[in-house]
Amino acid sequence: MKNPDVIVVGGGPAGAACAWFLAGQGARVSVLDRARFPRDKPCSEYLSPEASRILSVMSALAPIEEAGAAHLSGMRIRSPNGTTFQGDFVAAHGWRGYSDRGVAIRRTILDACLLDRARAAGASVEEGVRVTDVIRDSRGRVRGVCTLGEDGSNRERTAPLVVAADGLRSVISRRLCLARRARFPRRLALVTHYEGIEDVSGYGEMHVEKDGYAGIAPVGNGAVNVAVVIPARGAAALAGDRAGFLGRWIAARPHLAPRFRNARRITPVHATGPFASHAHRAWAPGVALVGDAADFFDPFTGEGIYAALRGAELLAPALLQSLSASSVVRADAALWEYDESRNKEFRGKWRVERLIGAAVSVPLLMNTAAGSLSRRKEMADLLVGVAGDFVPPREVLNVSFVTRLVVDALLGMAPLERHRSVTAANAGRVPASPAI
Repeated sequence: MKNPDVIVVGGGPAGAACAWFLAGQGARVSVLDRARFPRDKPCSEYLSPEASRILSVMSALAPIEEAGAAHLSGMRIRSPNGTTFQGDFVAAHGWRGYSDRGVAIRRTILDACLLDRARAAGASVEEGVRVTDVIRDSRGRVRGVCTLGEDGSNRERTAPLVVAADGLRSVISRRLCLARRARFPRRLALVTHYEGIEDVSGYGEMHVEKDGYAGIAPVGNGAVNVAVVIPARGAAALAGDRAGFLGRWIAARPHLAPRFRNARRITPVHATGPFASHAHRAWAPGVALVGDAADFFDPFTGEGIYAALRGAELLAPALLQSLSASSVVRADAALWEYDESRNKEFRGKWRVERLIGAAVSVPLLMNTAAGSLSRRKEMADLLVGVAGDFVPPREVLNVSFVTRLVVDALLGMAPLERHRSVTAANAGRVPASPAI
């Protein structure tokens, strides 16, 4: 290949999808990844119903289905006090996704499939190449990357545009000081796969505990993804024994332990995090961020893969516009517009994710919300539909939804609990003067 128009750093879903969209429009694209595929990746491995639309556009949905992907009809969430609610993707609210079900598939299969689609579109893919730094011109504009090969060779690669699709700890984002990490919530995830877990159904499961949460979901071919997410301050308890920690964590939960009695772990336990990373902007002159490199809050809602695919779909037209721009100013304006469209696309979902993150972190809030949602199925369906990326976030970010949730929570409490809740809500307020 001649010098590429775009260097994409990272061959995961964001990078592969971006390369596919670009190469399909005639751009010369080079994808670089430090791994060799297929490679395992700590991830929930869940794709929302709306992610299937982009997979279909890329002609990747059929191969993934044929590879044995599992299908999820919705989510079941258990709160610390044992209250459980279920949300279905097909529900009476009337919103429908591209697919009626979510897809769950091992990353070893998904990533290899998406990279194959990028290659088929004409992109060049180089594996085993680690990007170590960015190259900038005298004005600070990014014009390429420095790489280190498996043989120890250093190389400079140049292109008019660079895409940072290199994940949560993006080298490019760090070099350009674009990312920032939030102090809350700070969590780590331990992810593995089992066979033989009892009572696994066609629903994803989230089990919220006082000291973290666990996700369980089938991912096809008899494998079940198991992720335990704990506060980052608990990292010391791992003591180099991830598998032992995860096993003890599950064994200490009476509602989970019996289901794992005859189960067998079939993959190593991988760790990832801390999360809650957000780029204050997803571009700089000559470079754009996409996927986890741009934003990843928390794995609870399983947003990562859809956000990667949708972000790539938004970014590709902006890159093509930037490449054809008649001036540097116009080229940068196209990247700025991508950032604006990305914020508009995801802003509502980010708000929902942060509200859910707050509830998960506070057992009382989680128990109260779960109690309401267990009694109001239509509200649970809406919330799960938002997490599934086909119900607009405004459907739960409005006064009506929140009021119903709060009122139902208060009505569902015992009288003493309701009194304590109202008293706590009024604490610190100045009493109104009595009428004269």
